[in-house]
Amino acid sequence: MKALIFTNWHLMRWVCLVFALFLFAQAYILKEWMFIGFGLFFFIQVIFNLGCGSNGCTIPNNKYNKDE
Repeated sequence: MKALIFTNWHLMRWVCLVFALFLFAQAYILKEWMFIGFGLFFFIQVIFNLGCGSNGCTIPNNKYNKDE
């Protein structure tokens, strides 16, 4: 779990983190609490490296041979 959170930080992951923090700030400043939900969506994607950015949605190319 620690490796998932602390490794493979690419540009899109940083951009999504900044956007999530921006949404949290806007929710607080404008008192529009719906923005927290959107911010949490992006924040969870950033923390667990989910989503389709930078090969996040690729299917592993592991071929298992049943005969071995």
